[in-house]
Amino acid sequence: MNNELNSIGLNKKPTDTTVVVAMSGGVDSSTVAGMMKKEGYKVIGITLKLYDDGKEVAASKQCCSGQDIMDAKRVAQKLNIDHKILYYQNKFKQGVIDNFIESYSKGETPIPCVQCNQTVKFKDLLEVSKDLKADAMITGHYVKSITSDNQTSMYRAIDENRDQSYFLFNTTKDQLNYLRFPLGGLLKNETREIAKNLNLNVADKPDSQDICFVPNGDYASVIRKFRPESLQRGNIKNLEGKVIGVHDGIINFTIGQRKGIKVSDSEALYVLKIDSEKNEIIVGPREKLGKKSISLTNLNLLEDKSVFNNEIYVKVRSTGKLLEAKINLHQSNSADVNLKVSEDGISPGQACVFYKRDDLGYKVLGGGWIKS
Repeated sequence: MNNELNSIGLNKKPTDTTVVVAMSGGVDSSTVAGMMKKEGYKVIGITLKLYDDGKEVAASKQCCSGQDIMDAKRVAQKLNIDHKILYYQNKFKQGVIDNFIESYSKGETPIPCVQCNQTVKFKDLLEVSKDLKADAMITGHYVKSITSDNQTSMYRAIDENRDQSYFLFNTTKDQLNYLRFPLGGLLKNETREIAKNLNLNVADKPDSQDICFVPNGDYASVIRKFRPESLQRGNIKNLEGKVIGVHDGIINFTIGQRKGIKVSDSEALYVLKIDSEKNEIIVGPREKLGKKSISLTNLNLLEDKSVFNNEIYVKVRSTGKLLEAKINLHQSNSADVNLKVSEDGISPGQACVFYKRDDLGYKVLGGGWIKS
């Protein structure tokens, strides 16, 4: 019996350890597969086919396109590892795209990447990994995972510009104990350097920028395609309730939006509220955007509730900064968040993720969905 832990925190030699690597065809997951292979692990690469867009081209900035699948296959051949492609278009449509359309139609701002991790990636793919008798599933996400006594905690990545912990807040404790994230301690340029040293064809491949099923970031076009009836004209009102304009559908608006409102006023107007029941957009000056109180639903807690007795940090959007806050947890798997300083553009449908600082960095405590 080997008494030393291997690099992913398991008490086995790498040569006796099987890992499944989720390979998207990008530089991050490809590099992780190469790192695992180089360290002597038995590596199985799995790539998911998630959607059919009919125009999968090499220059696509979307993830999971046809070109990405080819790139993943080439990397697997280069590394001489097993590689499987799973066809999950139906699962992805039901678990992610339908949810996205429903949420946007209600005037929310959804995060499909969280839903994707929560459903097809960390549920279905994780089950496949266990069926393959893998000891762990590895991904190229930029988060730190620290394993101690067979329990894994998640921390914000060292590279704050790349940190993806916000998108992984809904990961369960059991899933975390099986998942590993080797890139959390690396900067992006270091990842690319490793890819070059491994002579991988994707070393200089640009990062995917768009949501995979949303071409060129045009959310409204996706809603138009699947739910054209949601493009109904309605009123734009000011804070006094006066009608000052007409919109072509609430799906064209997000909280905090300034451009594209098409209403002239003596001062710049921002979207303050989207009322889907009345099909109305409420606009007003920027100073009315700031909020200090947030109501959350469908919490996922990764730490004991006693941790929340102290002030912690929260993030209310993926690109947002950490904000000091006090959390009041309720029995109904909901919570109220009170921010120390008001924050602009907080939108229903987004996530509010909890962090606590310790000696190892910013630990992810879980989070919830912003209700109001």
